[in-house]
Amino acid sequence: MRVFKFGGASVKDANGVKNVIQVLETLGHKNTLIVVSAMGKTTNALEVVIDKYLNNKDHFKSEIQLVKAYHEKIMGDLFENEQHKVFTEVNELFKELLQFLNSNKSPNYNFIYDQVIGYGELVSSTIISNYLNKRHYNNTWLDVRQCIKTDDYYRNANVNWDLTQDIISKAVNADTLYITQGFLGSDANNFTTTLGREGSDYTAAIFAYCLNAESVTVWKDVPGVLNGDPRHFKNTKLLNTISYTEAIELAFYGASVIHPKTLQPLQRKEIPLHVKSFLNPKNNGTTVNKSIGIEPQLPCFILKQNQVLLSLSTLDFSYIVEENISEIFNLLSQYKMKVGVIQNSAISFSVCIDNNYNNLEKLLLHLKAKFKVTCHENVSLYTIRHYDNASITSLEQGKTVLLKQLFQQTVQIVTQ
Repeated sequence: MRVFKFGGASVKDANGVKNVIQVLETLGHKNTLIVVSAMGKTTNALEVVIDKYLNNKDHFKSEIQLVKAYHEKIMGDLFENEQHKVFTEVNELFKELLQFLNSNKSPNYNFIYDQVIGYGELVSSTIISNYLNKRHYNNTWLDVRQCIKTDDYYRNANVNWDLTQDIISKAVNADTLYITQGFLGSDANNFTTTLGREGSDYTAAIFAYCLNAESVTVWKDVPGVLNGDPRHFKNTKLLNTISYTEAIELAFYGASVIHPKTLQPLQRKEIPLHVKSFLNPKNNGTTVNKSIGIEPQLPCFILKQNQVLLSLSTLDFSYIVEENISEIFNLLSQYKMKVGVIQNSAISFSVCIDNNYNNLEKLLLHLKAKFKVTCHENVSLYTIRHYDNASITSLEQGKTVLLKQLFQQTVQIVTQ
Protein backbone atom coordinates (compact mmCIF):
# COMPACT_ATOMS: atom_id res chain seq x y z
CA MET A 1 0.00 0.00 0.00
CA ARG A 2 0.87 3.67 -0.29
CA VAL A 3 0.35 6.18 2.48
CA PHE A 4 -0.54 9.78 1.57
CA LYS A 5 -0.55 12.54 4.16
CA PHE A 6 -2.23 15.90 3.56
CA GLY A 7 -1.29 18.70 5.95
CA GLY A 8 -3.52 21.47 7.24
CA ALA A 9 -2.35 24.00 4.64
CA SER A 10 -3.22 21.60 1.82
CA VAL A 11 -6.85 21.19 2.98
CA LYS A 12 -7.45 24.66 4.42
CA ASP A 13 -10.46 25.37 2.17
CA ALA A 14 -12.78 23.80 -0.40
CA ASN A 15 -10.23 24.15 -3.20
CA GLY A 16 -7.68 22.33 -1.07
CA VAL A 17 -10.09 19.43 -0.56
CA LYS A 18 -10.75 19.35 -4.30
CA ASN A 19 -6.99 19.15 -4.83
CA VAL A 20 -7.01 15.84 -2.94
CA ILE A 21 -9.20 14.54 -5.76
CA GLN A 22 -6.76 15.97 -8.30
CA VAL A 23 -3.88 14.09 -6.69
CA LEU A 24 -5.86 10.83 -6.69
CA GLU A 25 -6.89 11.34 -10.31
CA THR A 26 -3.25 11.90 -11.27
CA LEU A 27 -1.65 9.10 -9.26
CA GLY A 28 -4.48 6.61 -8.71
CA HIS A 29 -6.31 5.72 -5.52
CA LYS A 30 -6.19 1.95 -5.08
CA ASN A 31 -4.19 0.46 -2.19
CA THR A 32 -3.96 3.92 -0.64
CA LEU A 33 -4.37 5.12 2.93
CA ILE A 34 -4.82 8.88 3.40
CA VAL A 35 -3.86 10.62 6.63
CA VAL A 36 -5.23 14.16 7.07
CA SER A 37 -4.46 16.98 9.47
CA ALA A 38 -6.86 19.53 10.87
CA MET A 39 -7.88 22.11 8.28
CA GLY A 40 -5.88 25.33 8.07
CA LYS A 41 -5.26 26.88 11.49
CA THR A 42 -7.89 24.81 13.30
CA THR A 43 -5.38 23.42 15.82
CA ASN A 44 -4.44 26.97 16.82
CA ALA A 45 -8.12 27.90 17.07
CA LEU A 46 -8.82 24.92 19.35
CA GLU A 47 -5.89 25.95 21.54
CA VAL A 48 -7.72 29.26 22.01
CA VAL A 49 -10.84 27.27 22.99
CA ILE A 50 -8.81 25.43 25.63
CA ASP A 51 -7.33 28.66 26.96
CA LYS A 52 -10.78 30.27 27.22
CA TYR A 53 -12.21 27.14 28.85
CA LEU A 54 -9.55 27.20 31.56
CA ASN A 55 -9.28 30.96 32.08
CA ASN A 56 -12.50 32.59 30.87
CA LYS A 57 -15.39 30.15 30.77
CA ASP A 58 -17.84 32.79 29.53
CA HIS A 59 -16.21 32.85 26.10
CA PHE A 60 -15.07 29.34 25.15
CA LYS A 61 -18.40 28.43 23.53
CA SER A 62 -18.23 31.42 21.20
CA GLU A 63 -14.72 30.31 20.18
CA ILE A 64 -16.09 26.86 19.35
CA GLN A 65 -18.77 28.49 17.20
CA LEU A 66 -16.03 30.25 15.20
CA VAL A 67 -14.33 26.92 14.55
CA LYS A 68 -17.65 25.35 13.57
CA ALA A 69 -18.54 28.23 11.24
CA TYR A 70 -15.18 27.90 9.47
CA HIS A 71 -15.89 24.24 8.69
CA GLU A 72 -19.52 24.94 7.75
CA LYS A 73 -18.28 27.40 5.13
CA ILE A 74 -16.03 24.71 3.62
CA MET A 75 -18.88 22.17 3.66
CA GLY A 76 -21.19 24.69 2.03
CA ASP A 77 -18.70 25.12 -0.81
CA LEU A 78 -18.28 21.35 -1.25
CA PHE A 79 -21.84 20.05 -0.78
CA GLU A 80 -24.66 21.87 -2.59
CA ASN A 81 -27.30 19.90 -0.69
CA GLU A 82 -27.52 21.14 2.88
CA GLN A 83 -29.33 17.91 3.78
CA HIS A 84 -26.15 15.90 3.09
CA LYS A 85 -25.29 13.67 6.04
CA VAL A 86 -21.89 15.34 6.45
CA PHE A 87 -23.59 18.32 8.13
CA THR A 88 -25.16 16.03 10.72
CA GLU A 89 -21.93 14.10 11.29
CA VAL A 90 -19.88 17.24 11.84
CA ASN A 91 -22.54 18.74 14.08
CA GLU A 92 -22.42 15.59 16.23
CA LEU A 93 -18.65 15.96 16.61
CA PHE A 94 -19.04 19.51 17.88
CA LYS A 95 -21.75 18.31 20.28
CA GLU A 96 -19.29 15.70 21.60
CA LEU A 97 -16.69 18.41 22.11
CA LEU A 98 -19.11 20.59 24.08
CA GLN A 99 -20.29 17.60 26.10
CA PHE A 100 -16.72 16.82 27.15
CA LEU A 101 -15.99 20.40 28.17
CA ASN A 102 -19.26 20.69 30.11
CA SER A 103 -18.71 17.42 32.00
CA ASN A 104 -14.91 17.41 32.46
CA LYS A 105 -13.70 17.37 36.05
CA SER A 106 -9.96 17.00 35.42
CA PRO A 107 -7.71 20.04 36.12
CA ASN A 108 -4.87 18.47 34.09
CA TYR A 109 -4.12 20.84 31.19
CA ASN A 110 -2.35 18.18 29.12
CA PHE A 111 -5.25 15.74 29.46
CA ILE A 112 -7.80 18.43 28.53
CA TYR A 113 -5.63 19.50 25.59
CA ASP A 114 -5.59 16.03 24.06
CA GLN A 115 -9.33 15.45 24.49
CA VAL A 116 -10.14 18.74 22.74
CA ILE A 117 -7.47 19.27 20.12
CA GLY A 118 -8.16 16.08 18.14
CA TYR A 119 -11.57 17.31 16.99
CA GLY A 120 -9.79 19.27 14.29
CA GLU A 121 -8.62 16.04 12.66
CA LEU A 122 -11.91 14.23 13.29
CA VAL A 123 -13.91 16.98 11.57
CA SER A 124 -11.42 17.35 8.72
CA SER A 125 -11.34 13.63 7.91
CA THR A 126 -15.15 13.41 8.11
CA ILE A 127 -15.59 16.22 5.58
CA ILE A 128 -12.95 14.86 3.19
CA SER A 129 -14.23 11.28 3.42
CA ASN A 130 -17.75 12.40 2.54
CA TYR A 131 -16.51 14.55 -0.33
CA LEU A 132 -14.48 11.66 -1.74
CA ASN A 133 -17.61 9.49 -1.63
CA LYS A 134 -19.58 12.23 -3.36
CA ARG A 135 -16.99 12.23 -6.15
CA HIS A 136 -17.24 8.40 -6.41
CA TYR A 137 -13.96 7.71 -4.62
CA ASN A 138 -15.51 5.21 -2.25
CA ASN A 139 -13.47 5.04 0.95
CA THR A 140 -13.43 3.62 4.45
CA TRP A 141 -13.17 6.12 7.32
CA LEU A 142 -10.92 4.86 10.12
CA ASP A 143 -10.88 6.23 13.65
CA VAL A 144 -7.14 6.36 14.23
CA ARG A 145 -7.71 6.32 18.00
CA GLN A 146 -8.79 2.72 17.65
CA CYS A 147 -5.69 1.87 15.61
CA ILE A 148 -2.72 3.60 17.28
CA LYS A 149 -2.41 2.71 20.95
CA THR A 150 -0.13 4.69 23.23
CA ASP A 151 0.77 5.36 26.84
CA ASP A 152 -0.86 8.26 28.72
CA TYR A 153 1.93 10.80 28.23
CA TYR A 154 -0.55 13.41 27.04
CA ARG A 155 0.60 15.82 24.29
CA ASN A 156 3.61 13.64 23.42
CA ALA A 157 2.47 10.04 23.74
CA ASN A 158 4.66 6.99 23.09
CA VAL A 159 3.38 4.31 20.72
CA ASN A 160 2.72 0.76 21.88
CA TRP A 161 4.18 -0.75 18.71
CA ASP A 162 3.21 -4.41 19.23
CA LEU A 163 -0.44 -3.65 19.95
CA THR A 164 -0.63 -1.01 17.20
CA GLN A 165 0.91 -3.39 14.66
CA ASP A 166 -1.63 -6.09 15.53
CA ILE A 167 -4.62 -3.73 15.29
CA ILE A 168 -3.58 -2.06 12.02
CA SER A 169 -2.75 -5.38 10.35
CA LYS A 170 -6.31 -6.57 11.04
CA ALA A 171 -8.07 -3.25 10.30
CA VAL A 172 -6.56 -2.40 6.91
CA ASN A 173 -7.07 -4.48 3.76
CA ALA A 174 -5.43 -4.10 0.37
CA ASP A 175 -7.39 -2.81 -2.67
CA THR A 176 -9.23 -0.29 -0.48
CA LEU A 177 -9.05 3.48 -0.13
CA TYR A 178 -8.89 4.56 3.52
CA ILE A 179 -8.96 7.94 5.20
CA THR A 180 -7.89 8.55 8.80
CA GLN A 181 -6.65 11.25 11.13
CA GLY A 182 -3.10 12.30 11.84
CA PHE A 183 -1.65 13.29 15.22
CA LEU A 184 -3.95 11.14 17.39
CA GLY A 185 -3.95 7.88 19.31
CA SER A 186 -5.51 6.56 22.51
CA ASP A 187 -4.30 5.15 25.81
CA ALA A 188 -5.30 1.97 27.64
CA ASN A 189 -8.45 3.70 28.96
CA ASN A 190 -9.38 4.88 25.43
CA PHE A 191 -8.76 8.53 26.24
CA THR A 192 -7.44 10.46 23.25
CA THR A 193 -3.69 11.10 23.16
CA THR A 194 -1.59 13.14 20.75
CA LEU A 195 1.80 12.29 19.27
CA GLY A 196 3.37 15.75 19.54
CA ARG A 197 2.76 18.90 17.51
CA GLU A 198 3.04 18.26 13.76
CA GLY A 199 2.60 14.57 14.55
CA SER A 200 0.51 13.75 11.47
CA ASP A 201 3.66 12.88 9.52
CA TYR A 202 4.48 10.44 12.31
CA THR A 203 1.02 8.90 11.98
CA ALA A 204 1.69 8.26 8.29
CA ALA A 205 5.01 6.60 9.16
CA ILE A 206 3.36 4.40 11.80
CA PHE A 207 0.79 3.11 9.30
CA ALA A 208 3.51 2.64 6.65
CA TYR A 209 5.66 0.63 9.05
CA CYS A 210 2.78 -1.57 10.21
CA LEU A 211 1.56 -2.16 6.62
CA ASN A 212 5.02 -2.60 5.04
CA ALA A 213 3.99 0.18 2.67
CA GLU A 214 5.88 0.85 -0.55
CA SER A 215 6.15 4.59 0.21
CA VAL A 216 4.89 7.55 2.20
CA THR A 217 4.08 10.82 0.43
CA VAL A 218 3.63 14.02 2.42
CA TRP A 219 1.69 16.58 0.37
CA LYS A 220 2.51 20.21 1.17
CA ASP A 221 2.14 23.73 -0.17
CA VAL A 222 5.87 23.83 -0.98
CA PRO A 223 7.64 21.97 -3.83
CA GLY A 224 9.44 19.64 -1.41
CA VAL A 225 12.06 19.98 1.30
CA LEU A 226 13.81 23.32 0.93
CA ASN A 227 17.13 24.27 2.49
CA GLY A 228 15.27 26.71 4.74
CA ASP A 229 11.77 27.85 5.63
CA PRO A 230 10.90 30.47 2.98
CA ARG A 231 8.92 32.39 5.62
CA HIS A 232 12.17 33.15 7.44
CA PHE A 233 15.00 32.71 4.89
CA LYS A 234 15.47 34.23 1.45
CA ASN A 235 16.38 32.45 -1.81
CA THR A 236 15.66 28.94 -0.56
CA LYS A 237 16.35 26.01 -2.89
CA LEU A 238 14.84 22.55 -3.35
CA LEU A 239 16.72 19.52 -2.04
CA ASN A 240 16.22 16.63 -4.47
CA THR A 241 17.32 13.75 -2.23
CA ILE A 242 18.16 13.45 1.44
CA SER A 243 19.50 10.40 3.23
CA TYR A 244 17.62 9.06 6.25
CA THR A 245 20.58 9.99 8.44
CA GLU A 246 20.73 13.55 7.15
CA ALA A 247 16.95 13.96 7.42
CA ILE A 248 17.05 12.74 11.03
CA GLU A 249 19.77 15.32 11.74
CA LEU A 250 17.65 18.09 10.20
CA ALA A 251 14.56 16.95 12.09
CA PHE A 252 16.49 16.75 15.37
CA TYR A 253 17.52 20.38 15.02
CA GLY A 254 13.93 21.41 14.30
CA ALA A 255 13.39 21.37 10.52
CA SER A 256 9.62 21.87 10.27
CA VAL A 257 9.06 19.95 7.03
CA ILE A 258 9.70 16.55 8.63
CA HIS A 259 8.56 15.55 12.12
CA PRO A 260 11.43 14.27 14.30
CA LYS A 261 9.77 10.92 15.03
CA THR A 262 8.68 10.24 11.46
CA LEU A 263 11.92 8.94 10.04
CA GLN A 264 12.96 6.17 12.43
CA PRO A 265 10.19 3.67 11.54
CA LEU A 266 10.65 4.39 7.82
CA GLN A 267 14.41 3.89 8.02
CA ARG A 268 14.02 0.56 9.82
CA LYS A 269 12.13 -0.86 6.83
CA GLU A 270 13.78 1.36 4.19
CA ILE A 271 10.42 2.86 3.16
CA PRO A 272 11.05 5.99 1.04
CA LEU A 273 9.45 9.26 2.07
CA HIS A 274 8.41 11.67 -0.68
CA VAL A 275 7.67 15.33 0.08
CA LYS A 276 5.72 16.85 -2.81
CA SER A 277 3.54 19.79 -3.77
CA PHE A 278 -0.18 19.05 -3.88
CA LEU A 279 -0.43 21.77 -6.55
CA ASN A 280 2.00 19.93 -8.86
CA PRO A 281 1.59 16.22 -8.08
CA LYS A 282 3.64 15.10 -11.11
CA ASN A 283 6.76 16.97 -9.97
CA ASN A 284 9.45 14.90 -8.28
CA GLY A 285 9.66 16.89 -5.05
CA THR A 286 12.12 15.56 -2.48
CA THR A 287 12.83 11.91 -1.72
CA VAL A 288 14.22 10.75 1.63
CA ASN A 289 15.83 7.32 1.32
CA LYS A 290 19.00 5.37 2.09
CA SER A 291 21.19 7.56 -0.12
CA ILE A 292 24.18 9.48 1.25
CA GLY A 293 24.00 13.10 2.44
CA ILE A 294 21.94 15.64 0.51
CA GLU A 295 21.74 16.62 -3.14
CA PRO A 296 22.47 19.36 -4.03
CA GLN A 297 25.01 20.05 -1.27
CA LEU A 298 23.83 23.36 0.26
CA PRO A 299 23.80 25.01 3.70
CA CYS A 300 20.49 24.14 5.39
CA PHE A 301 18.96 26.75 7.71
CA ILE A 302 16.67 25.97 10.66
CA LEU A 303 15.02 28.45 13.03
CA LYS A 304 13.39 27.77 16.39
CA GLN A 305 11.72 30.83 17.91
CA ASN A 306 10.47 31.62 21.41
CA GLN A 307 13.29 29.72 23.07
CA VAL A 308 14.80 30.27 26.53
CA LEU A 309 18.56 30.55 27.14
CA LEU A 310 19.73 29.71 30.66
CA SER A 311 23.29 30.37 31.82
CA LEU A 312 24.27 28.77 35.13
CA SER A 313 27.31 28.93 37.41
CA THR A 314 27.91 27.59 40.89
CA LEU A 315 27.27 29.92 43.80
CA ASP A 316 30.78 29.35 45.18
CA PHE A 317 32.50 29.61 41.74
CA SER A 318 33.55 25.96 41.92
CA TYR A 319 33.80 23.87 38.76
CA ILE A 320 30.71 22.64 36.90
CA VAL A 321 31.32 18.90 37.15
CA GLU A 322 29.45 15.71 36.29
CA GLU A 323 27.35 15.85 39.46
CA ASN A 324 26.11 19.37 38.62
CA ILE A 325 25.36 18.49 34.99
CA SER A 326 23.48 15.36 36.03
CA GLU A 327 21.34 17.37 38.44
CA ILE A 328 20.61 20.03 35.81
CA PHE A 329 19.50 17.46 33.25
CA ASN A 330 17.33 15.67 35.80
CA LEU A 331 15.53 18.97 36.42
CA LEU A 332 15.17 19.66 32.69
CA SER A 333 13.60 16.23 32.29
CA GLN A 334 11.38 16.67 35.34
CA TYR A 335 9.96 19.92 33.96
CA LYS A 336 9.69 18.60 30.38
CA MET A 337 12.13 21.06 28.83
CA LYS A 338 13.30 20.12 25.34
CA VAL A 339 17.00 20.94 24.93
CA GLY A 340 18.14 22.61 21.70
CA VAL A 341 21.83 23.25 22.44
CA ILE A 342 24.20 23.06 25.42
CA GLN A 343 27.55 24.68 26.08
CA ASN A 344 29.73 24.35 29.15
CA SER A 345 33.06 25.59 30.45
CA ALA A 346 34.90 25.04 33.71
CA ILE A 347 32.60 27.29 35.76
CA SER A 348 29.52 27.83 33.60
CA PHE A 349 26.81 25.85 31.83
CA SER A 350 24.44 27.24 29.20
CA VAL A 351 21.40 25.55 27.72
CA CYS A 352 18.79 26.68 25.20
CA ILE A 353 15.40 25.10 25.90
CA ASP A 354 11.83 24.97 24.61
CA ASN A 355 9.30 25.87 27.33
CA ASN A 356 6.34 24.05 25.69
CA TYR A 357 4.87 22.97 29.01
CA ASN A 358 5.11 26.42 30.67
CA ASN A 359 7.20 25.12 33.56
CA LEU A 360 9.93 27.76 33.37
CA GLU A 361 9.11 29.50 36.66
CA LYS A 362 9.14 26.20 38.56
CA LEU A 363 12.44 25.22 36.95
CA LEU A 364 14.05 28.58 37.78
CA LEU A 365 13.00 28.35 41.44
CA HIS A 366 14.60 24.93 41.65
CA LEU A 367 17.80 25.95 39.86
CA LYS A 368 18.31 29.18 41.82
CA ALA A 369 18.54 27.20 45.05
CA LYS A 370 21.91 25.83 43.91
CA PHE A 371 23.12 27.97 40.99
CA LYS A 372 23.50 31.55 39.90
CA VAL A 373 21.09 31.74 36.94
CA THR A 374 20.80 34.21 34.05
CA CYS A 375 17.66 33.78 31.95
CA HIS A 376 17.01 35.18 28.46
CA GLU A 377 13.47 34.56 27.23
CA ASN A 378 12.10 34.82 23.67
CA VAL A 379 15.44 34.15 22.02
CA SER A 380 15.91 32.52 18.60
CA LEU A 381 17.96 29.40 17.96
CA TYR A 382 19.44 29.14 14.48
CA THR A 383 21.05 25.97 13.18
CA ILE A 384 23.00 25.70 9.91
CA ARG A 385 23.85 22.24 8.61
CA HIS A 386 26.76 22.16 6.11
CA TYR A 387 27.62 25.75 6.93
CA ASP A 388 30.23 27.95 5.30
CA ASN A 389 31.58 31.33 6.38
CA ALA A 390 29.22 33.23 4.10
CA SER A 391 26.12 31.51 5.54
CA ILE A 392 27.20 32.30 9.12
CA THR A 393 27.98 35.93 8.30
CA SER A 394 24.64 36.50 6.57
CA LEU A 395 22.72 34.93 9.45
CA GLU A 396 24.46 36.94 12.20
CA GLN A 397 24.07 40.28 10.44
CA GLY A 398 22.02 42.72 12.52
CA LYS A 399 21.51 40.31 15.44
CA THR A 400 22.89 40.15 19.00
CA VAL A 401 24.63 36.78 19.38
CA LEU A 402 24.23 35.30 22.88
CA LEU A 403 25.73 31.87 22.22
CA LYS A 404 27.54 30.26 19.32
CA GLN A 405 28.75 26.70 18.94
CA LEU A 406 30.45 25.09 15.95
CA PHE A 407 30.73 21.41 15.14
CA GLN A 408 32.22 19.75 12.08
CA GLN A 409 29.08 20.09 9.95
CA THR A 410 26.74 22.12 12.14
CA VAL A 411 26.76 25.56 13.75
CA GLN A 412 24.17 26.70 16.29
CA ILE A 413 23.66 30.35 17.16
CA VAL A 414 21.35 31.82 19.81
CA THR A 415 20.33 35.42 19.17
CA GLN A 416 18.28 38.06 20.97
